[in-house]
Amino acid sequence: MAAGAERYDAIVIGTGQGGAPLARALAAAGRTTAIIESGQVGGTCVNVGCTPTKTMVASARVAYLARRASAYGVRAGRVTVDMARVRQRKQRMVEAWRTGSERGLRRAAGLDLVRGEAHFAGPHAVAVTPARGRARTLVADQIFINTGARPVRPPIPGLDGVSALDSTSIMELATLPRHLLVVGGGYVGLEFGQMFRRFGSAVTIVQRHEHLLDREDPDVAGEVEKILREDGITVLLGTETVRASAGPAGGVRLTVRRAGSRTARTLQGSHLLVATGRAPNTASLNLREAGVETDERGFVRVNERLETSAPGIYALGDVKGGPAFTHISYDDFRILRTNLLQGGNATTHHRAVPYTVFIDPELGRVGLSETEARARGLAVRAFTMPMSSVARAREMDEPRGLMKVVTNEASGEILGCAILGVAGGELMSMVQLAMMGRLPYAALRDATFAHPTLAESLNNLFDQ
Repeated sequence: MAAGAERYDAIVIGTGQGGAPLARALAAAGRTTAIIESGQVGGTCVNVGCTPTKTMVASARVAYLARRASAYGVRAGRVTVDMARVRQRKQRMVEAWRTGSERGLRRAAGLDLVRGEAHFAGPHAVAVTPARGRARTLVADQIFINTGARPVRPPIPGLDGVSALDSTSIMELATLPRHLLVVGGGYVGLEFGQMFRRFGSAVTIVQRHEHLLDREDPDVAGEVEKILREDGITVLLGTETVRASAGPAGGVRLTVRRAGSRTARTLQGSHLLVATGRAPNTASLNLREAGVETDERGFVRVNERLETSAPGIYALGDVKGGPAFTHISYDDFRILRTNLLQGGNATTHHRAVPYTVFIDPELGRVGLSETEARARGLAVRAFTMPMSSVARAREMDEPRGLMKVVTNEASGEILGCAILGVAGGELMSMVQLAMMGRLPYAALRDATFAHPTLAESLNNLFDQ
């Protein structure tokens, strides 16, 4: 052990939604534990991800409903959005969750919260450099990497010379963009694009693929596109961003071109959001010193038990790549707790990966898409139904979207679903429960659900 090093049983680097509960569980099991944080406690989800974005999505939905009030026979008057108040509401929510998370860490017996930037100083040694004060070296037999990921800029010529927003900085705007240009038609780009359209901005989304949300089936993605266009968003598909440059009055210009075309066009906006992916926070960790391997993008390589290439070192959450969802990070914690504290043998093998895209209406997804199932050579039957056929959705005047469930043609087993509609994430979760119980689709078709609920739409969906 290095001179002056502090000995712990376990070290957790990062206080995200996997690292924080893991540290508390280790400490509760009697293992002296240090958890290191260089920024705000809570990780991406609490500080710049789920909590703030969904709080702002809720504000945007209220603005949307207020403008539609007359359709319900309600007089609401002229609707305006105070972005400063929206931001304040978001920040209050973040601070409440962050404070609660930090309080839980500080109160845990046998757990030390260590502030500073961490990097490996050996296979089982971590050096911590605080913003102020002396550096420390911590050593432990078990070390857990939970440092997350951050937005990354694509290699677009001229992008470094313009003012561009990412998924973090866009939430700090105190004034409303006049025209928001969005590069990227994935989950982040669509959520913010629709949000700011509802706040009152003009919005243009530039997507290099031929449809939005390129992991989804074309019919589902097409319905998402239809909804966004109905909301007044300009969607450019199969379009490459060739160059970015400064525009007038501090704005930005994008030169874009359709795939296969020689002719470019120029888009001009007041603000630019770049939403094209994320990179792992591993560059400063000095992983080579610990013998921890990464892939070509810098994500930590792990096996199905979340073990890295170095004995006694594990990785969990977004830093290891794969589905970047909070619930996956939390399940990573549960796998490690099961294996290391409970003597189990949990793995990521065959783990369900549900998710919800919080556009409005929501897109809830779990399991295989029809495209994925057919690519595996499976004989499938897909059940689809527009939300306009759902009585409760029509009564709520929320008829947009569709329901789609993919089943094994021979056994009737549910392989996956995509629910694009009001409460789509909740309806998806109902189907997921049936999948967990290996119920055939007929069990949902023949179930008695309360009327009038969204759930009873499952009767009609499968009765075809």
